[in-house]
Amino acid sequence: MKRKLLISLAALFLLMNVVAAFHAWKLTHFTDAATKTPAPEKLSLAGKLKTVLLGVSNPRPKAEYKPLVPYSLIHLPDGTECWYMPTDIKVIPIGTVALFHGYSGDKSKMLVKAYAFRRMGYNVLLADFRGSGGSPGNSTTVGYKEAAEVLNVYQYLHHNHHRRIILFGSSMGAAAILRAVSVYQLRVDALITECPFGSMYQTVCARFGQMGVPAFPMAGLLTFWGGVENGFWAFGHKPTLYARSVHTPTLLLWGQHDPNVSRGETEEIYQNLAGPKSLHIFSRAGHEITLKQDGTEWQEIVSGFLNQH
Repeated sequence: MKRKLLISLAALFLLMNVVAAFHAWKLTHFTDAATKTPAPEKLSLAGKLKTVLLGVSNPRPKAEYKPLVPYSLIHLPDGTECWYMPTDIKVIPIGTVALFHGYSGDKSKMLVKAYAFRRMGYNVLLADFRGSGGSPGNSTTVGYKEAAEVLNVYQYLHHNHHRRIILFGSSMGAAAILRAVSVYQLRVDALITECPFGSMYQTVCARFGQMGVPAFPMAGLLTFWGGVENGFWAFGHKPTLYARSVHTPTLLLWGQHDPNVSRGETEEIYQNLAGPKSLHIFSRAGHEITLKQDGTEWQEIVSGFLNQH
């Protein structure tokens, strides 16, 4: 009986790892499929079984629209595609804001906020991370390796004599810029981070929570395989730790109804930030702080922070 029990447990553990490996691959590798895997209630029994075992298909993010103002298309040496738009104010620009999108997004998702920065008097540059929009590849490491792409954008702006450089990131983009500033010691003037997660493991746990499924032990296996398949230690991907090396003035923004990032994660990042810092919580927002709903409040907080620093 003990032998049979051990064999059964080993078989279950092996099956769980196989399922986790498939799901991790699907979550970190985009496909050329036109649409995402349908909601469970729209799938046949065979379709549901396939999804449970192999994971969902994530279409490669593509730009839904282009800028409505004059812009330049830029390709960096690593292939990163960017849109550059000078300020619409006919005076010397205050500085340049580089914007970085979230998971399964692309630079077009940041256009509304880019327009807001332009109206404040800043030049803006929007970048596509690897696997998104016009940049090469089909994979993502949810901010880990993307930090090197933040570095490349910074170097491009610095070499082209841009002064007063501000980095803005949403979700995965926020995690990437925190890691970039920590690891590469970027000398930028300010950071604005919207809804960064505390760690890779925590953001995976949040995904299980949204589905109403216990996170243990699959969240740990999913985190492990996501790192192994993409060549990094995913359990070490922790914006809460990166914050300890960030001495740049930082504005941290979070939505009170965010299902992906907890208040505890947000406050831990805030407490760990080593330089001048400010935290603002939007009472109506979720994981995405939209200017349609929170535009006036967002404008006041962001412009006030930039004017101060």
